[in-house]
Order: sequence, then structure tokens, then C-alpha cells
Amino acid sequence: MIKIILSDIDGTFLTDAKTTCPLHAEAIKSVVAKGLKFVFVSARMPEAIYPITDALGMAHTPVISYSGGMVLTEDEEIIFDKKISAEDAKKILAAMNYWKDISINYYTGRRWFVEAIDERIQHEMDITKATAEVESFDKLQSEKIFPNKILVMCAPSTCREMEIELGKKFPALNVVRSAPHLLEIMDKSVSKATGIEVLLKHYGFTLDEAIAFGDNYNDTEMLELVPQSVAMANAPDDVKKLAAAVTDSNEVGGIYTYLKKIEII
Repeated sequence: MIKIILSDIDGTFLTDAKTTCPLHAEAIKSVVAKGLKFVFVSARMPEAIYPITDALGMAHTPVISYSGGMVLTEDEEIIFDKKISAEDAKKILAAMNYWKDISINYYTGRRWFVEAIDERIQHEMDITKATAEVESFDKLQSEKIFPNKILVMCAPSTCREMEIELGKKFPALNVVRSAPHLLEIMDKSVSKATGIEVLLKHYGFTLDEAIAFGDNYNDTEMLELVPQSVAMANAPDDVKKLAAAVTDSNEVGGIYTYLKKIEII
């Protein structure tokens, strides 16, 4: 019996315009009314997830943040918090100096730091409703404040190049694109799958009691882990191949479509 629904946010739950599809809002309402848990599993920081859950009336819900790098219970208790090591953080930030016209974001705990607010970062603040703080990354590291995640925003061609080059150079890190223009960097041990395992263990649920929805490359471990995994129609073909099923796109309520089909709602 299904007890928990796990969903990515961008490209899965939200539309391309970053709004909530009415059918997805209806799906959550139905799931929660049945006593099931609906949990967002996202690359976003907690402060960029809670505005969505608040708007949906989902107070006191667990979240899996930083693609599994931080897991919080419904009481906002942190039950998992994996950061990039001091050495790797220092070296990879230095290596990024090779590329121009990139925007670097330094996420630690429930705070988001940048060295300057440019158009890309302002756009991200507008989308997520979270606020970036301006601070030197060197200063943060000198104060032993290390990142759960480093996010690079850049042109898609630069993003592909950085993914390949940094992935080769830093085998202890997980370097993956979450969108054509976004590069996520975390400790190698971190994935959405690890975050899900932590949360399921905390609540005493099994993988067979879960359904997972995703749409992109940083969802692959999650889709491979959960037996009842579902890719959105807008997912790349190689991501769809990893899922047990494919549903409609994020634009037309694919989560609702699938949950209705299997009579969860």
C-alpha cells in the first residue's frame, strides 16, 4: 500500500512558468486528505521549497533539499546534513575561475550566499522567493561555513563543458546538470536516492510504499531506487528509460494523471 508520494519540483510539479498546475494542487489535496505524505525532493534550498508548501496549505511537511544533501522532518528538524569538504570546496571554486560569465551560488544549511547579485541571481530570487546574501566565499570558508551545494548558472554550452571537466577533476563530488543552464555540485555520496532512504527510514516506510516523480538527470538515482518511479513526458528520453512508467507533462498535470490512473486519488 502506498504511504508516501515523492516529487521533484522544477519541471515535475511546477509548470515551465514556475506556477502550480491546478491539477497538481488538487492531487496534493486529495493525497493529504487520505492521510498519505506528499514530499518534495528538490535541488532547491529549504527556503525555496517552503513558499510552495505554504501556498498549497501543506504546513508541517517533510522536505528533501539540495538533491538529498539535507533532509528535514515536518517539524523542520534536520535529520541529514551532508556538506562538501573544506578541501574540495576550496579547490573547485578555484577551478571555476577558468570560465567566464558564470554565476556561482553557495548554499549552506538554510542560507544562500553569492559574491555579487547579477541578473541570473536576481531572477532566481524572484522565482524561488528565497533571498541571497552577499559574502566572500573565502570568508565563509575561513569561518568553517562549508556548502551543502554549489550551483553554477551559465550558458548551456558552458554548463555541459563544466560538467565534463569538473566531473573528471573532482571524483569526490557529484557534478550534474539539473537544467541546460544549471550545474549542481555536491558531495559524491549525495543524491535524491540517499535523501529518500534517510526519510523513509525515519518514518518506517519501505520503498514499496513510495511513488517517485521526476523529470531530469538529477532525478535518475531517485527513479532507479523507487520501484514505482514515474518520469514526466517532458523528461529526456534517457531519463524516461530509467522509470517504471511515464505520465503526462508538468504542464498538464502528469502527477494527477498517474495518481488517478492507479486509483490513489
